[in-house]
Amino acid sequence: MDAQREDSTWLERVIDSDQTQILPLWRNRHPVSSGSQPKVCTRGELGKLLSAQTEQIFLGMDSDNHPWVAVDLSHLAQPPSLAGAEQQTEWFDLRKFGTLLDHASGALLAYARAMVHWNAHHRFCNRCGHPAIMLRAGHQRQCTNSACAHQIYPRIDPAVIMLIHHGDLCLLGRQPQWPAGRHSVLAGYVEPGESLEDAVRREVQEEVGIDIEAIHYHSSQAWPFPSSIMLGFYARAKDLAISLNDNELESAAWFDRDSIRQGSSGLLLPSRDSIAYRLIGDWLDGRIPG
Repeated sequence: MDAQREDSTWLERVIDSDQTQILPLWRNRHPVSSGSQPKVCTRGELGKLLSAQTEQIFLGMDSDNHPWVAVDLSHLAQPPSLAGAEQQTEWFDLRKFGTLLDHASGALLAYARAMVHWNAHHRFCNRCGHPAIMLRAGHQRQCTNSACAHQIYPRIDPAVIMLIHHGDLCLLGRQPQWPAGRHSVLAGYVEPGESLEDAVRREVQEEVGIDIEAIHYHSSQAWPFPSSIMLGFYARAKDLAISLNDNELESAAWFDRDSIRQGSSGLLLPSRDSIAYRLIGDWLDGRIPG
């Protein structure tokens, strides 16, 4: 894959192929049919929406040897109507319909979203301010100032997300902008010079004033909103005393398994496609040891 991105002749031929599967985005939204499935376009269906100036980001080849490309149509004032759509399409943020997709489809759309976002936010060199052109089919940008020639590559921001438990209790918090009743596990970005475990300890102490022990890795999840990877952990609290410290959380409380399962007092959990939900579910089912 990486070698293919270096071959401009091959890329031009493949990307312009009639077999190309195109994922269009408009301001971080995907076209979705009435059946809640993302619309995959051909070059003919996009027609004049594709111009010589439209950046096309090569995502890869599928098992049928079809190239997949993402294109950003955010320069248009309104979400475009797509020719050839068998069903009415609307444009939605991936977070609105991602839970309805299988893992492969969700991952592909997340990849497309992340790459479109990165290219859109790196059109100028962060060293000298000159325009930065797209290279390697969207996986690199380079400053056009010959005295600088800075090369820019996609980066991801690591964040830790952690389920904190104590006996038969689980700690959940809520942020003020969330829907009423929504609670989740704690999370935060890793700071420079920190190990992941240190970040888990710091975030828990900063947010709820609790010291923890027995920190264990659980799993990870790409989180392209816009460019993070969530690294999941679970840990045991040394005590139950909560002290909200950094004003990030509106509230935090301990919940037992029955309260979470029954949604007591209007409790709402994170979306089912999130690592937060997976952490809570594994604790409910006893797959996270005490």
